[in-house]
Amino acid sequence: MLTVKGLSYFYHPDRIILKDISFALESHDILCMLGPNGTGKTTLLRCLLALNKMKSGRIEIDGLDLTRTSAKKRAQMMAYVPQATTMAFPYEAREVVLMGRVAHLSTGKRPTKKDRMISDEAMEKLGILHMSRYLFNEMSGGEKQMVLVARALAQQAQILIMDEPTANLDYCNQIRMLQVIKSLSERGYSILMTSHFPDHAFLACNKAVLMRDGVIMAQGIPEEVVTTENLSKLYATPVSVTEARLDDPDRFIKVCVPVMNDYKKERGEII
Repeated sequence: MLTVKGLSYFYHPDRIILKDISFALESHDILCMLGPNGTGKTTLLRCLLALNKMKSGRIEIDGLDLTRTSAKKRAQMMAYVPQATTMAFPYEAREVVLMGRVAHLSTGKRPTKKDRMISDEAMEKLGILHMSRYLFNEMSGGEKQMVLVARALAQQAQILIMDEPTANLDYCNQIRMLQVIKSLSERGYSILMTSHFPDHAFLACNKAVLMRDGVIMAQGIPEEVVTTENLSKLYATPVSVTEARLDDPDRFIKVCVPVMNDYKKERGEII
């Protein structure tokens, strides 16, 4: 559905932010984009959303060049789920979700009964309809994130762009969010998510992209891409990818473990 070909971006020709980025996202895919801070992940998302204008390359959805489509049309095809944030006004959760319907409204038109029904259905799918009257700014981080996902569902776009959807969530809510992402994929959504947790690629995703210094180091299925060697290069720190046995003795899952050395013994220095 979503194809990125040779995307490059820079603020100044002497400082390339993204160089020759190419990947594809199909129906039911969950693609996890991994990389250190400052590597260009957020800039890439902004290019996909047309918030930043790429310098070269092509972004297509089902063969349609996104640079030649209106903002309204793009919003009907692709929805953005930012990290949980605050609102300038005391909106209720239902009002925040209803904002997702703007992509389907004519200029100056008010939401219809159908729009409100679609918004309520989005909240019901995520099990948060009972929070409709909660004030968004008074909700917990996990609750806010679920509301933002519901807003994206109300937008009725089949491609979801998620910027660190588990950031600032406790362990329970991280797992819950990953379960929600997997269930959305099973319903046919295509999801591109960034993360600072390589384990998420194994837990929820069928594709992984490793980015460093604005270029793609590796991409493919997590089991082949998220490896000890690749992660150690990606984060410039020792990382070991190993297996953990689950309750069933025949079931294993890959996990990423940082290798921490407290001292450089040969120098007596803390690292």
